[in-house]
Amino acid sequence: MSPADLLTALPAGTRVVVRYRIESGFTDALGPLTSVGTDECVVDTKRGAVTVPLADVVLAKPVPPPPARR
Repeated sequence: MSPADLLTALPAGTRVVVRYRIESGFTDALGPLTSVGTDECVVDTKRGAVTVPLADVVLAKPVPPPPARR
C-alpha cells in the first residue's frame, strides 16, 4: 500500500505524520488529518492547515496522540 493509499483509507481526525517533497528536499506535516481528496490531503498542524499534494507524499503513518501537558 502506498502512502497516498494509506491516507485515503484513514478517517478524518486521525493524527498523522506526512513526509512530502518540497523544492529544497523534504518536510513533514504532523497533526489531525482534516480531509483527503483525489489529489491532495489537508493536515491541521500547529502552524495551521497544510495542503499536501498526494503525488508528493513519500511517507505517511498514523501516530498516537501527543503526550499530556504537565
